[in-house]
Amino acid sequence: MLLAVDIGNTNIVLGVLNGEKLICSGRLSTNVNETEIEYSMKLKAFLDINNVDNIDGAIISSVVPALVRTLLKSIQLVCNVEALVVGPGVKTGLNIKIDNPAETGANIVVGDVAVINKYPLPAIVFYFGTATTASVIDKTGAHLGGAIMCGIKTAINSLSSTTAQLPQIDISVPSKIIGRNTVDAMKCGSVIGTAAMLEGLVSRFEKELGEKATVIVTGGFGKAIAKAAELDVIVDENLFVDGLRIIYEKNKMKKQGEA
Repeated sequence: MLLAVDIGNTNIVLGVLNGEKLICSGRLSTNVNETEIEYSMKLKAFLDINNVDNIDGAIISSVVPALVRTLLKSIQLVCNVEALVVGPGVKTGLNIKIDNPAETGANIVVGDVAVINKYPLPAIVFYFGTATTASVIDKTGAHLGGAIMCGIKTAINSLSSTTAQLPQIDISVPSKIIGRNTVDAMKCGSVIGTAAMLEGLVSRFEKELGEKATVIVTGGFGKAIAKAAELDVIVDENLFVDGLRIIYEKNKMKKQGEA
């Protein structure tokens, strides 16, 4: 079985796959101060809880460079396998058409690879995490670029910490668009506002593409935003895990061909 690990700024997503079938998944908090032993204990607990004891491959993508070495060692210690790390020299099959392809984050690459293999093209992918990012893929499967915005929770944390009377809120769709109290007004601004931004960006991206696109959302807040959006949106919570599996299989086939 394959262990897929996506290290984000807030959470580390874990997935265990048997072929294309997702056996289990979960999240750990991202903490650059934790040691390989601490992450080893958490990884071992995750696998034990889900009755997984036969990992024979692993792959990591990360936007937190400081944690790659830690997770590599933890996976080696717990699973006795050497994980593949998405980065230079790793075959992805993604054609990146931006000014400097090296600037493309590993999470964008992994998500785009999954989309190309799962959905009709062209496509627009929104990643709702610590930051909100949009990725535009043309009908040939090439990454054209996109947009980067402040994440929903990041913005709310900033509001709550820098204003005296605005509280922390949960990320959910308000019952009415016009907020009649502080909490609902904040939900309207964060959730409905982000959904409206998604709608506007999709419209402008499609105008530049010259055709309609499949719209996919993922990330911790993707479901809430998709619920509030007034257009057809696909919610794919396992996008990164699927992308990691596809990249792992491409590189496994590459090694077999070289053997």
